[in-house]
Amino acid sequence: MDNTDPPSPTPDKSAPTMRSAPTIRDVARMAGVSIGTVSKALNAGGRLRQETRDNVVRVAREIGYRPNDLAQSLHRAKSRTIGIISNDSFGRFTFPIVEALEERLAEEGIAVFMCNATDDPARERQHLDQLLGKRVDGLVVTARRADKRVPVGPHAHGLPVIYVFSQADDPQSLSLLPDDEGGAVLAVEHLAAIGRKLVAHITGPEHFEAVRLRKAGYIAGLKAAGLSATDGFYLPGVWSEAWGREAIGRLFDGRKKTPDALFCGNDQIARGAADALRERGLSVPNDVAIVGFDNWEVMALAARPPLTSVDMNLRALGREAGERLLDMIGGKRVRGVWRRPCSLVVRQSTVAEA
Repeated sequence: MDNTDPPSPTPDKSAPTMRSAPTIRDVARMAGVSIGTVSKALNAGGRLRQETRDNVVRVAREIGYRPNDLAQSLHRAKSRTIGIISNDSFGRFTFPIVEALEERLAEEGIAVFMCNATDDPARERQHLDQLLGKRVDGLVVTARRADKRVPVGPHAHGLPVIYVFSQADDPQSLSLLPDDEGGAVLAVEHLAAIGRKLVAHITGPEHFEAVRLRKAGYIAGLKAAGLSATDGFYLPGVWSEAWGREAIGRLFDGRKKTPDALFCGNDQIARGAADALRERGLSVPNDVAIVGFDNWEVMALAARPPLTSVDMNLRALGREAGERLLDMIGGKRVRGVWRRPCSLVVRQSTVAEA
């Protein structure tokens, strides 16, 4: 029995009409209870009927009310948890991000719940509801590609959310991404520095933002090195070794001018291209130098020869996500699209062993 509060007024079911974030008063008004009852229900305290507690939690969730104070949350020791929603079922990009994120949050005594939504909006909403039900202090959304997506709100309004290797189509959100364009510039600058003059770019589907950004970096890198873009040297396709092999045929069959270097949009394409060059009797890197992208070690180290590749520094992204999430939970407002530098890992596909 709820014996801590006087009889409640008739519930007002209308939604709050204010521009600012919902307050505890809005929850109390809509749930038809006192502010004290709302506090007890949301903090799992006091003696309340389960029906009353469930009703308050439901109303708070529906209008997006959530306390936004890290110090208060940690002091009460009621949550100390973060939710992660991923669409990367293979974990190729997510695992390094999550590993570093978890390490950073563990330093503050915060645990992580991870859910895989597999590009299913209904499943994502189900996971989100479950995480909110656990009263997580924040959310991280990540994916296997960095293209824009719909935000997880408005049902998560008031909850700190960060998108990592993913970005929300919402100017009020915070997205942490690798600098694809800058990474491409690094690749082309490296090829120019080792004396290559005819650099081709084999890449993935142009509907991906990363492909368009890497193309822009490829062109900018050529210009910075005083090199010209050659007709037919830009080949968009698919993310596969088979496409890398096919693209070599297009670049070398029946052409008077053939490339002496390849910048590939990912390591799979680069590995396929290296195999096709070897089958033609061409040496990598003596005849044709190759740079890949992603620095996916499973692929890059197994290539013949091992691939020079652009590293997106996903662990650094994950750790920064942890830092920024702590800032946001603590009440700091952070938003925008933040692109973080890539680096180049040099191996034998561009620099032959002595």
